[in-house]
Amino acid sequence: MSAAAVAAGRTNTPTLRAALEFAQSRLAAALPSAFDSRAEQYREALALLRFAAGLSEAQILANGAGTLEAGAWAQYRDIVERRAAGEPFAYIECRRGFHALDLHVDPSVLIPRPETEIIVDTVLARSPENAFSVIDLGTGSGAVALGIAHARPEARVTAVDISAAALAVARGNAAALGATIEFVESDWFAAPALRQYDFICCNPPYVRSDDPHLHDLRFEPRLALDGGRDGLREIRRVLAAAPGHLNAGGSVVIEHGYDQADAVVRIAEAARLQHLETIRDLGGRERVSVFCIRETG
Repeated sequence: MSAAAVAAGRTNTPTLRAALEFAQSRLAAALPSAFDSRAEQYREALALLRFAAGLSEAQILANGAGTLEAGAWAQYRDIVERRAAGEPFAYIECRRGFHALDLHVDPSVLIPRPETEIIVDTVLARSPENAFSVIDLGTGSGAVALGIAHARPEARVTAVDISAAALAVARGNAAALGATIEFVESDWFAAPALRQYDFICCNPPYVRSDDPHLHDLRFEPRLALDGGRDGLREIRRVLAAAPGHLNAGGSVVIEHGYDQADAVVRIAEAARLQHLETIRDLGGRERVSVFCIRETG
C-alpha cells in the first residue's frame, strides 16, 4: 500500500511500513526546513509511531508488514498532523528528558533544552559537600530545580515562577520524583518570602521580541521566551535584584543567548556583581555566565 493511498484514505488500517511512509511524506511536505534528510524524517515518523501504537522500535521494524490497529492509526494520523503543523513532539508526548530525569511538560511551560543542563552542572560543580540553598527563578517545568534536588537531596531548593500553570506542572514533576522543593509564585524576587541563597539560578526569557525564530517557537509560552526589544529586559531585572538575595560566597548562574554574553557581563558589573566565567554549550556557543558579589575595598 503506497503512502499516497494511505494519505488519500483508501485504507482503514495500513501496514506499519505504509504508515511510516505516509508520515515521512507528510512531514517532508509540511516541514521541509525542520529535517535535514530523509533519515531525520524517518526517525521522527518512527518516534511518533512508537508513541501512537505503544510499540518499541524493534517491534515496528520486525513487523513492518503487520497491520496497524484502527485506533492506533487514527491517533497516529492525528499526531502526524499536529507535528506537521509545527507542534513540538515533547508536547504531543507530554514528556521531556532532562539531566537523567523524565519530566512532564505541556504548553504552559518551556520545553527544557540540553543547554540548560549547564546550569545544573555548574551548581553541582561549585556546591559545597554539606547542605546549601538554591533558588531557581522562572522554574517552568521545574527542570533546573529538580535536576539539582535529585543529584543533591540535602540541598534546600526553592522554585519560583510567575505562572500558576507552570508551577502546577513543576509541583507535579516534584511529586512524581519524590523531591522536596519549596514552590513560590512570584515575579522574580517580588514575593516577600524570598530570602538569601547560596545559588541563584535562572533561565530567563532572552529572545528578542522581533526575532523571527519566535514564530518557530509559537507553541511554547511567549512569557518564557520574549526578552523585550534587545532580549535583555528580564536579565536586567534579575541581575539588578540578585545581590540583595545572594549569600556571601554565593553564585548567580544565568543562561543567555549565544551572542549576549558581553552585554550580560556589563549588566552584572553595573549591579555590583563580579564575572567568574562564561560556559559554552556543546555547539561552542557562550550560553551560561556565572557571577558573585563583587568585593569592595
